Amino acid sequence: MYLALLVIFLQCSELYTQERVFTFNTIEIKVQPSVKVKNGASMSIVCHADISKSTNFQLKHNFTIFKDGKLVFMTVSDKEDARYEISMARSSDTGEYECTVEAGGKTKSSNSLHVWVTGMTKPILTAEKEEVLEGEVVKLRCELPEEVPPLYFFFRKIKMNSTPKDKHVFEPHRNFSVVEFSVEEGDNILQFDCFGRRTVKLEFEDSVYSNKTLVTVREPFIKPTLNAKPSSNITEGDRIQFECSTVVAQMRDIEIILQKDKTILNSVRDEKLLKYSAVATLEDSGEYLCKVEQRRASKTTKLNVVVSELFPKPILAASVSKLDENKELTLSCSISGFRKANFSILRKNSNGDTWLRNSRNLTMRVNVNDTGSYICKAEVKGIVKESKPVRINVYAPVSKPTLSVVSGLPEVVLGKPLRLICHSVMGTPPIKFTFYKGNEVKKIVINDTYATFLDENIRLNDKRGYKCDARNNHSSGMKTSNILNITVIVPIRNASLGSIPYGEVEDGSETVFLCSVKEGSWPIRFRIFRKTDHEVLLFEKSENADRVMWRKEAMNRQDTGTYYCMASNRANVDVKSHPITISVILAAWQKGVIAAFVLIPIAGAVTVTLWWFLCKKKKAKGPSMEMSGSALATNLTSEKLTRQHNDGDYYSGSGYIEDTENHMKSTDESKENTRAS
Repeated sequence: MYLALLVIFLQCSELYTQERVFTFNTIEIKVQPSVKVKNGASMSIVCHADISKSTNFQLKHNFTIFKDGKLVFMTVSDKEDARYEISMARSSDTGEYECTVEAGGKTKSSNSLHVWVTGMTKPILTAEKEEVLEGEVVKLRCELPEEVPPLYFFFRKIKMNSTPKDKHVFEPHRNFSVVEFSVEEGDNILQFDCFGRRTVKLEFEDSVYSNKTLVTVREPFIKPTLNAKPSSNITEGDRIQFECSTVVAQMRDIEIILQKDKTILNSVRDEKLLKYSAVATLEDSGEYLCKVEQRRASKTTKLNVVVSELFPKPILAASVSKLDENKELTLSCSISGFRKANFSILRKNSNGDTWLRNSRNLTMRVNVNDTGSYICKAEVKGIVKESKPVRINVYAPVSKPTLSVVSGLPEVVLGKPLRLICHSVMGTPPIKFTFYKGNEVKKIVINDTYATFLDENIRLNDKRGYKCDARNNHSSGMKTSNILNITVIVPIRNASLGSIPYGEVEDGSETVFLCSVKEGSWPIRFRIFRKTDHEVLLFEKSENADRVMWRKEAMNRQDTGTYYCMASNRANVDVKSHPITISVILAAWQKGVIAAFVLIPIAGAVTVTLWWFLCKKKKAKGPSMEMSGSALATNLTSEKLTRQHNDGDYYSGSGYIEDTENHMKSTDESKENTRAS
């Protein structure tokens, strides 16, 4: 009975389990009222699970809502919807939302949904001080409450009747920023405000401007006063005095500076008044600036001063600016429309001016060392003015130039360029050098003491000589060099080596070597080498010819080898011939001696052997005569039988030729006998 109940229970459990089957179709997430919500409005994030069930049974759902990957809401419900309520949306609620539902061991997530809460909270601006001094700084703090970084902050400094000054700061990790604005001269009442900016989906969104913060500015001292005495319009030579003053609350760290064209003329510290005086010159005309500084504060005042000319600059005139040495030069100094002045004439040098004479005029006989620049000075009422410099050039005549080859010798290799130098030892530069080839002008150079010319068109049969002339501004005129004739060196071409006899030479005989070239300027240096494991120089000679002969009187076996010759001249190019091979062989008498040494012993041995054989044969001649006779008869009989039996057979060798002749002869005889019968 119990067993039957257990079976019924298990079957019911299995049936119950099979009936509780479900699956997720989709998980959806949406925003109400829309995905774009105004800042401060309410919104709801709704997560809906679309589920299919085998039967209508209750199912617990675990809803989880994430924003930008972070958990923001979680609930458990037997319903298929969950709602995340935000009563007052802020810009920090902007982001990517996603919903995940877990039920019965199964989990499914929705797609992500971007929600944009438009509008930012109004920033709050505060100032560290409400009252500051000129030269100090205003420290400001702008905050965007309830906003999430990264954020941009923009600050404005607003001043009456001027363009606002802006500063902006990027804050990646906080929702506030702090900046400083300097308080400048002329700032009285300042206003500041700020606004914030953020990026949403690559778009910028700005907040409204913050509250305006008011900052008042106090002056630490008043703007300075600058005066010129006796007047700001004076004549050069008069004394002028400047006075710069201010009223200051605290004397500590106060400084007054007088400057002109960024040049500081005078300065005082911890005083209210500055004085400066000088004798006025034309160069003193211009704008003067008085500046008062105290810590960061600074105020300036400008004054324009005009200095009238007492007399114009003197003019120095020369009787001539270019002249020969030992000629007279007159220098005269004058002032247009003004005669009462103290004049002096000087020569300018790199290490200072050299005084020549306190006079309006100067006459002197010049030499080359007097070349240079001259000035005159005029002095009236302590004012000294200087004339423009006058350049005087004194010329020494050029000496006769010398023309030479840069490399030294008056020669050039055919095909190579020729570089000439024309040099004049004496003469005041600049000197004009002219190069000629024959009577043709090739080049003109202006230089100090020398000039060079490169002739790249060298020909073998060109007989024209070179010359150059030199001239400067001296009245003596032009000097011409001697004519320079150039030797054209033809390089060696096609060296060859021959010998008599050629190839094989008997030992001890004479051999004549001939080394020749096809072309080349004399003298030519000839060298003959034998090539073994190293180069061996056998012969060397310089000849005013295109060939040379060398006799080697007694050749020996060690002279066997490869020979070549090399030729060169002043072109400094070695030209090598093709090699020839010489073999030294035995002479005829040497061959005879060798044959004699070999054949005489052989002939002696043969003679002895023959003599021994004849002697032995003579002793055996008597007893053998009878035997030889019977043997001879037997042989003849046998030979006859053999011939009869073998008539018509063929034999190879010499015997065949003889037998055939005999056979042919007997056949012919038979034919003749037949015809006769």
